[in-house]
Amino acid sequence: MKKFNFKKVLDGLTSSSAPPAKPETEITETLGSEHFQVSKTVRHGFPYQPTAMAYDPVQHILAIGCKSGSIRLFGRPGVDCHVMHDNDAAVLQLIFLVNEGALVSVCSDDSLHLWNLRQKRPAILHSLKYNRERITYCHLPFQSKWLYIGTERGNVHIANIESFVLSGYVINWNKAIELSQRTHPGPVVSLSDNPTDSTKLLIGFETGMIVQWDLKTKTAECRYACEQQTLHSLAWHHEGKQFMCSHSDGSLSVWNYRSPSKPAQVFQPHGHPAQKGSKPEACRPIMKVAWPTSRTGDPFIVFSDGLPYERSGRRPCITVMQGKSVTVLEMEYPVVNFLPVSSTPWPNDFQDPYAIIVLLENDLVVIDLTTPGYPCFQNPYPMDLHESPVTCCTYYADCPPEMIPAFYTVGSRQQKKTGFSDKNWPVKGGEWGTSTCSYPEIIITGHADGSLKFWDASAVTLQLLYKLRTSKIFEKQPLNQSTEYEEDPFAIVKIAMCCESRILCVAGTSGHVIVYRYNKVETTVDVPTLEIALVYEVDDLDSPDTDQIPPPMPPPSSSVGSAGSGGMPSPSPHHSTSSEGAEKVGSPLLKVKSGPQKMVPGYQVDLCAQLVTVEGEPPSQILCLAINSLYGLMAFGNMQGLAIVDIIQKTTLLNLGTPDLYGSADPYTRTQPRSPQRKKPPAGLGDLGEAQAVEQLQSPQRRKPLKALSKLGESEIGEQERCRSPTTERDESNGVCLSPTGTTRKKLADIKRNRNQPRPRMSKAHSTASMEGNGGDDSDDMNNSLSMSWGSSVSRLFRTELIKAEAKFRRQRSSSTSSVGSQSPKAAPKCAGTDSHVASHKCPGRDSPKADSKDGSFSRSRSSSMSSLENVSAEGINCLSFTESYTRKTDPVTSPCLWVGTTLGSVLVIVLNLPPQGDQRLTQPVIVSPSGTILRLKGAILAMSFLDCNGMTIPPLFAKWEDPKKKEENREAKDGQSMQRRGWQQLQHLHRQKAPSSPTTETISDRQFVVICSEKQAKVISLPSQTCAYKLNITETSFVCKADVVSIAKHQSKVGHSTNLTKKKVRNAPKLCCALDRVTSKVKDSVCLACFLANGHIMTFSLPSLRPLLDSDFLPLADMRIAQTFSFSNCGQALYLCTPSEIQRITLAADTCESLQEMLCELFLPVDTPEGPKQSFFKGLFSSPSIVDKEELFGEAASGKASRSVAKHIPGTGGIEGVKAEAGSAMAEVQKARMALVERGEKLSELEERTEALKVGSEMYASSAHQVMEKYKNKKWYQL
Repeated sequence: MKKFNFKKVLDGLTSSSAPPAKPETEITETLGSEHFQVSKTVRHGFPYQPTAMAYDPVQHILAIGCKSGSIRLFGRPGVDCHVMHDNDAAVLQLIFLVNEGALVSVCSDDSLHLWNLRQKRPAILHSLKYNRERITYCHLPFQSKWLYIGTERGNVHIANIESFVLSGYVINWNKAIELSQRTHPGPVVSLSDNPTDSTKLLIGFETGMIVQWDLKTKTAECRYACEQQTLHSLAWHHEGKQFMCSHSDGSLSVWNYRSPSKPAQVFQPHGHPAQKGSKPEACRPIMKVAWPTSRTGDPFIVFSDGLPYERSGRRPCITVMQGKSVTVLEMEYPVVNFLPVSSTPWPNDFQDPYAIIVLLENDLVVIDLTTPGYPCFQNPYPMDLHESPVTCCTYYADCPPEMIPAFYTVGSRQQKKTGFSDKNWPVKGGEWGTSTCSYPEIIITGHADGSLKFWDASAVTLQLLYKLRTSKIFEKQPLNQSTEYEEDPFAIVKIAMCCESRILCVAGTSGHVIVYRYNKVETTVDVPTLEIALVYEVDDLDSPDTDQIPPPMPPPSSSVGSAGSGGMPSPSPHHSTSSEGAEKVGSPLLKVKSGPQKMVPGYQVDLCAQLVTVEGEPPSQILCLAINSLYGLMAFGNMQGLAIVDIIQKTTLLNLGTPDLYGSADPYTRTQPRSPQRKKPPAGLGDLGEAQAVEQLQSPQRRKPLKALSKLGESEIGEQERCRSPTTERDESNGVCLSPTGTTRKKLADIKRNRNQPRPRMSKAHSTASMEGNGGDDSDDMNNSLSMSWGSSVSRLFRTELIKAEAKFRRQRSSSTSSVGSQSPKAAPKCAGTDSHVASHKCPGRDSPKADSKDGSFSRSRSSSMSSLENVSAEGINCLSFTESYTRKTDPVTSPCLWVGTTLGSVLVIVLNLPPQGDQRLTQPVIVSPSGTILRLKGAILAMSFLDCNGMTIPPLFAKWEDPKKKEENREAKDGQSMQRRGWQQLQHLHRQKAPSSPTTETISDRQFVVICSEKQAKVISLPSQTCAYKLNITETSFVCKADVVSIAKHQSKVGHSTNLTKKKVRNAPKLCCALDRVTSKVKDSVCLACFLANGHIMTFSLPSLRPLLDSDFLPLADMRIAQTFSFSNCGQALYLCTPSEIQRITLAADTCESLQEMLCELFLPVDTPEGPKQSFFKGLFSSPSIVDKEELFGEAASGKASRSVAKHIPGTGGIEGVKAEAGSAMAEVQKARMALVERGEKLSELEERTEALKVGSEMYASSAHQVMEKYKNKKWYQL
């Protein structure tokens, strides 16, 4: 029978009789579905897996086709356009319609497409899909509208390029070869018309058969039988009398036009001449040959490869021959294609090539032919993005505008590459967009070699600003050791940067985190290091009895080391007779260089924290990283636990396994998996140092929870020592975790003794009380239960000391706040919860105790058995956020804290008690203590953000970057602090000022919201009451890969940029509060929650109501690379690594999509075609070139219609898009004309008003003159 509780009945009556509190300020959400539209903006980087290339010599536009079906179009630096076929068929060939603004693409699915380049977003005008035959090669003569199409069967079809309709004229293979030939000639590999006679078409077959076809007579005029091996390419001399062939045996053959019997010359450029009775040297095939001529010298012969097989180790090459000069240019990657660049498009004229564009598998090289030595042009495009594989990306839109000049300044000082041509980049077509973005953008890419690249991504361009190599501070690893754990030991996995203070944190794959500070001057410093053993072990199934006490450990040596497990010192040198005890533990994977290191201007190392190996096993990869420049703290976590580092005092403040953050209120039953390496404590454990003994017993794969301490005395000391920094001196009046102010160390034998004791679980009384007292709210249950359970993990005396320390610290802060001048402090502006306007997706309140079971949220079991809880063996830290918020329900003011999100959906809060800024921050300790607050969601926590009572994002506090020279000048003043820092302290105190002196639960109202998003759901929780205001299940069938709270409209100003507040003398608190409100009110109320799901959907939700605004099926998650590199940013911008060498930028804002047309580049510009070569009088007199209208040969009237079964014509959308673009431009012109008419009308009206005023003035003057005349009319001259 259930026990009757009279007190709860009274509480229920009281709560039911009390009227619901109405919010004083209703939050108005300004975002709607009309403000969102997903669109791709621009793609940066090198085209991935290129397969084809074409160049327009008049428009100076370069096109590159890829295996995925995408096409990139390049012009002058900054002109970059990307288009994509509807399917994923590889692009086999690209052909420009020279100076006509069109491009033909040939794909591997036997389809041809005509692209319209006269619009900013090129689109397909026509498509032709072959049904029976496979396309192998196509050729389009200059200024011709008939396209020759060669097929795998050896046939040649002809299509009209204007209508994309096949002609009935077909060159069949059996008519091209001799009747006596019984074998098939093979596929068509080359087609080329005679430069001087367009009626003669040269057809090259794969077997080496070459046929000259007369289009007029429809017969084979000549047949050339190559005795060499497979034919690869053909090239005409501009006079049309000779042509050259390249073959698979590395040879080149030259044929006279009218001598088909034998070639005029056959030679192997790189092969030794054959001796008598011996075979010629075997060489690799020459895939392509070009034969451009020059007016001033011998013609060029350019070909790819052809080196002998015996010369092993040779790289791919391009060979340039001119006369007797032979130049071999080695390439770093295999050659895909190359094109000589000339100033004339006419094939019957001297080409005079001045450059060669070489497309490699991973690079684009342009060779200068006019400079001796043939140097390369420096590539202005951001194609070195994948110089080392990209491992992570970070996107900062609307960043401080001074960052880009700062990075460019230090980047320009870096060593420039030498040996490049001094001439301008030859690809110079197109034109930039007419408008640009109004805010700066920066992209940071991390690479596998440990380098970081900073890119200016403003508008639609990408320019490299600065490159940073993180591997410089480490010693070079031997090849056998560098690949022992990771193939890329320096690879970047996480990047965190404070834009205002320019502090950069980088996490590597070897468990190292490096803190950088920006400095304009060169310095020479020693790199401070911290070694942290972040491990958590789970007992083996056959572990020894918990009553068994390990052998005692001797006191530590006097040497000071870095932080080990639990913030303890690093092990000192030891001697042991046991082989297991002598095993080295606690060493990082990488070794930092010792001694002073030279730091060039730019980012300079401030601290390097390294996770050490335990029992030879490497640390797990760092999952999250956070930095706060105002607090001077950094935090990172992995699958083993959390570490908090003081980057000012260079110490470890907290180092705990994830389950230890719960205390004894761990909501999970930790499983005990059998470890693959079952090791017992070594016999020589007593000879090791204290931290060394701890690390010897720990393993990253076998994580062992720190058991709760139930006894007073040494167990309490062990609890304190567990999260102390390496040189911390224990001060029982200052909480648990202190930054170092002394050198006293405590023994760890008690820690090991207490770890072997079983962890006490929550009792039945505790769990029942928490469930009944809170009505089933999941966050309230966890908060109350954890506050009681954490207290059970330490002694009553220790908790008392912790409370005293916190009270003392708050009194100090309160006294310092009252000294500012606020004699009558007022309460902060109240903003009650949003319960009155919660929709159907509102969270259940305290009156709905069964809500948690519906949404699957965690709720503690009422029974004492733990079988109903989820059994887990691993829980990592997945999300971190430094902020100024309420840490407990009863907090009347905000305080610095760290919110921690785990992979199992828990959110914990850690309180940060910071000393005042200035000299005290350098000497006084930082107190880190858990608050007891815990929240629960489904799935791993992905993002956390904080909103104020108006629904606007609360930006994190930061310290503004200062020039070191100015900083030293400011230090000479007796103030000791700059005015800016003092203003920030006063603003911080005012922001956390108390309202009433003795607050009660009735007077405290919610003044903040925390937005938490996990893989499955999102919640908006009111603070400090910690009640769930809104809740939304995002997906049931998929999961969220990336989430963030972003702004859609541009921020007009930021709190950190308000210098008039920081420089003004603070005299009273209310004025500062009003000024702070004015600054924050300038920020538009336009934040939303953006999510990218694994099923390819991009979703946005309003805040704080979590109302769906956008659900777009954008991109399927075909590769985990997309999920790992997807990054949201402000102003509705986002990016992801679409291929290993390309970054795709997208926008979610409809305003940006509307203005995108003006931001994009223009590809086609009206340019006159160069005049053709002038024919001499005698040549025209004695030769009669056949001038035949191709329409008479290939038209429907002469050749009839082609069979419908051969190919199918598919109309495209390029014409419609072109019409839309022209209509849009016409509307814009009409609008401009209208505005001009309005302005003209206004000027005319002003002129009319001025004319009227002149008229009135003239009338007044006439009246006055008439009066004067009447006055003196009848008077004589002497009467005047």
